[in-house]
Amino acid sequence: MKQTRQIERSLGSAVRHALPGWLAEFVMFGLKMGWAALFGGLMLGAIILSKTVDFDALPIHRYDTLFLFALLVQALFLVFRLETLTEAKVILLFHLTGTAMEWFKVGAGSWGYPEPALFKLLGVPLFSGFMYASVGSFIARVIRIFDMSFAPYPRRWVTFLLAALIYVNFFSHHYLPDIRWLLIAGTVVIFGRTWIGFTVGGRYHMPMPVAALLSSFFLWVAENIGTLTGTWVYAGTAAQAFASLSKMGSWYLLLYVAFVTVTVVVPPPGKTR
Repeated sequence: MKQTRQIERSLGSAVRHALPGWLAEFVMFGLKMGWAALFGGLMLGAIILSKTVDFDALPIHRYDTLFLFALLVQALFLVFRLETLTEAKVILLFHLTGTAMEWFKVGAGSWGYPEPALFKLLGVPLFSGFMYASVGSFIARVIRIFDMSFAPYPRRWVTFLLAALIYVNFFSHHYLPDIRWLLIAGTVVIFGRTWIGFTVGGRYHMPMPVAALLSSFFLWVAENIGTLTGTWVYAGTAAQAFASLSKMGSWYLLLYVAFVTVTVVVPPPGKTR
């Protein structure tokens, strides 16, 4: 971990010496975000690349290849200390909650995975849990890489209750009225006063709901990579159809579930700053 941080500092120094101040800050922000999202970026790259391979001519299925690739990436992250063991626990926890939701949603017919696989349980290929894990990985890593603080931070029991209600609504709206708009309003009420402090070169601040909204857009883009490559198919749409903008709302809410899951193992830093 110390060696990784030294590399990050060396790269930052090189960029700041090569570029004007404002441009160096912008470039470093992009590099840090990309570094934080490394797990997800590698998974998306694998999804795109796997679409170009003729798996009918190979003794392994595409989904199984993605699953084994995800396992390898996770192992390498731990071996090279790109993630701490504490962060790995967070990622595993969100992996499990994400997989449980996948089983339910696929069973309910919300979406499906049309290709065969050996590592497939209840219609869900096991690589899909790593897509959720990549979100947890990003949140855990971005907090550390940007030295984030969250102030003022809401009472933790309130955040746990909000996350639980969001997670339950992903299931219950199939049988009961969908309350996602109330939950979105709840995120603004509960986290609207919370500012995220983060370091690039200087120190910057952003309201937490704004950060969640921006992040949900990039997750929506990533989701469309999956749909456009036919990796998963939504009910009532043609294969490789574009995911609607309404999916951003789901990702926005799921980000709060992921964030609160992270705080179960790693309490939010800088609550009093």
